[in-house]
Amino acid sequence: MCGRYASSRQPDDLIELFEIEKFTASEPEQLLPPDWNIAPTKQVYAVLERAAEREGPPVRQLRTLRWGLVPSWAKSPETGAKMINARSETVSEKPAYRKAFSTRRCILPADGYYEWYTPETAPDGPKGKVRKQPFWIHAADGSPLAFAGLYEWWRDRTRPDDDPLAWLWTCTIITTDAEPDLARIHPRMPLVLPPDRWDAWLDPRLSHSDDARELLAPPPPGHMAAYPVSVEVNSVRNNSPHLTDPLPPEDVLSPDATLF
Repeated sequence: MCGRYASSRQPDDLIELFEIEKFTASEPEQLLPPDWNIAPTKQVYAVLERAAEREGPPVRQLRTLRWGLVPSWAKSPETGAKMINARSETVSEKPAYRKAFSTRRCILPADGYYEWYTPETAPDGPKGKVRKQPFWIHAADGSPLAFAGLYEWWRDRTRPDDDPLAWLWTCTIITTDAEPDLARIHPRMPLVLPPDRWDAWLDPRLSHSDDARELLAPPPPGHMAAYPVSVEVNSVRNNSPHLTDPLPPEDVLSPDATLF
């Protein structure tokens, strides 16, 4: 799964990287600061393609969406807190994701993500809870990551049509089986799209589910790297670049967590 990630690149960088044609979050209050500890329900940047006019061609856009997909038929937006990930194996079949998978695919830019490993000799924490070792997982060459995602919009029927808050835009990250080295930390990982799949993945005209599913192949083994980081990342209140700093071996919770 993916329950926390980091995204520090700003709009100018993302516009160049993903060849954005339209940036809708142009107001200062809509600009997102660099975030090294993104948790569910936070606002995140997403790359997507939609027609700017009713009959016009798709336009590549950079938008801010809330992480945690809320299906259009949901009774409450609280549903999104439980729908931060969608499994690649079933995403085209599940009612909550099926329509979005057909025409509302997006990319969630990321620097990397965090995953928690349970050491074989894990020390007990407060109240007898097992203390898990967090890892920072990123591209081995330091390049930015493009998580495969879906987006959806939900109508708040309690608000009038002209209320800017009447529509809630949300997203989810698609996950896949982790590559062998990462599977020792956690069996799932975000599905990372290589640049040569970005155009097809974002194109809403590619609506045939079989064609879209072919794009969900995970990256080759060795593309990702991981190392232990401080347990400070456990708290969403902590948010700074040092959360991704490698943890000295003497501070790792258990010796077997240093073997990755």
